Amino acid sequence: MTIAQVADKYGITPDTLRYYERVGLIPSVTRSAGGIRNYGEEECNWVEFIVCMRGAGIEVDALIRYVSLFKAGNGTLKERKNILIEQRDKLARRVEELEKTLARLDKKIENYESVLIPAQEKLMKKGEKNG
Repeated sequence: MTIAQVADKYGITPDTLRYYERVGLIPSVTRSAGGIRNYGEEECNWVEFIVCMRGAGIEVDALIRYVSLFKAGNGTLKERKNILIEQRDKLARRVEELEKTLARLDKKIENYESVLIPAQEKLMKKGEKNG
């Protein structure tokens, strides 16, 4: 697949793909004789993983560490797992914060429905009677 096809498939820009390759998040992509990137299944799997992790808010630095350790082999399994646990814990805290924010927004919306809209309607009716 070309860089444009991969970018389109995963909803990112070609510049983002080049950046991911440059910082080592995805392996070096093979190129044609003309220098055009040719993404294979392995590279696409890495792109999918990185896009998923970034979409969840996982830090680029943590992903760079993780990929670097992955390339270093099985001797890094424990350290890689620890990175994933650390990032999962951060994500869980973020989800908790988002749930609190969502509950607050739900309460505000409920307030509009139960208090503010009826009060506005009452004021409008008063204005019509006085007008």
